[in-house]
Amino acid sequence: MRTSPRGESWLSVWGRRALTIPGYLVAAALYLGGLPLSLVIASLVDVLRGQRSTLPRGRALTAFAIYFACETVGILGAIALGVVSLGGLLVDARRYVEWNAALQRWWTNALFFGSVRVFGMRVETEGLDLAKRGPMLLFVRHTSTTDTVLAAAIVANPHRMQLRYVLKRELLWDPCLDLVGRRLPNAFVARGSERSTHAATRATLPTTPEIDAVASLARDLNERSAVLIYPEGTRFSESKLARAKERLRELGRTEHADLAAGFRHVLPPKLGGPLALLSAAPDVDVVVLEHTGFEGAATLASFWNGGLIGKTVRVRLRRFGAATLPRDALAGWLFARWAEVDAWVASLDTVKAAPAQEERRPT
Repeated sequence: MRTSPRGESWLSVWGRRALTIPGYLVAAALYLGGLPLSLVIASLVDVLRGQRSTLPRGRALTAFAIYFACETVGILGAIALGVVSLGGLLVDARRYVEWNAALQRWWTNALFFGSVRVFGMRVETEGLDLAKRGPMLLFVRHTSTTDTVLAAAIVANPHRMQLRYVLKRELLWDPCLDLVGRRLPNAFVARGSERSTHAATRATLPTTPEIDAVASLARDLNERSAVLIYPEGTRFSESKLARAKERLRELGRTEHADLAAGFRHVLPPKLGGPLALLSAAPDVDVVVLEHTGFEGAATLASFWNGGLIGKTVRVRLRRFGAATLPRDALAGWLFARWAEVDAWVASLDTVKAAPAQEERRPT
């Protein structure tokens, strides 16, 4: 059986696309066509619930409309690029990649800044100049689906930097990510390989297709490219945090478990992917991107009820020179950095909670 360049059979790829491409286009047409009526109903519900000034459900429906519109343009644009270039055969590889990268930049910008405008959010950044140039390994905190385009919109796109993503394989069911994402140097990997994660704490990294795919992204990086990975491996939740802490103890990783014991806002980092990148690119700097403000979209219920309205997204970037990394203790180094992320988020939560505490004091 023939396989695609990413190791998946062509039958599997096009079998999936036969479902997702028409499915998304039909869903988008139905949703956008019914949007005016849906907005009227949602607005009435908001008013009846005393939320006339914020209209959370109306905004949520508008955000979904932006998503479906972007998906429609992205799908049609990706198909057009494939047809015009005959799947990249009629143009040189570099130009084909740049065309698809341009489409990806438009898609991520439209989703991010569209959402910021709809929910009336503010974005504050610190250390943005540290990530103006590659090469770099970009380690990003992950709290919700809405933060997945943050790094592209504020770090990579303004400088036309090409991000190489480490993404979960399930995202291939999004046709835009499937079509464009597979034409670009990204890795779609299966999650939940505890064996590989545990083995990654040893002297030698495990050799698995997942680890090899991630490591391959670190090859030939230059000043206009970076690899992005979410070390936590999944979106944060308190239940996931409790399970992760328990799992570290079960695996006998006492040192890491002790560091993670104080975590309240982040998950302990998985080690397989990050250590594979650090080993494959020993001369490349690491940039840690931490953020807060998207927690209101951690669940569909909180998103639907206005969890993002008026929020301030705060972003901090820190760059660590490759020469400063302890090559014989990278796992501990990563856990220590993530402890700093947790402390930074906690400090911002304390600042936000202070006014509310003042209001409750008796006069």
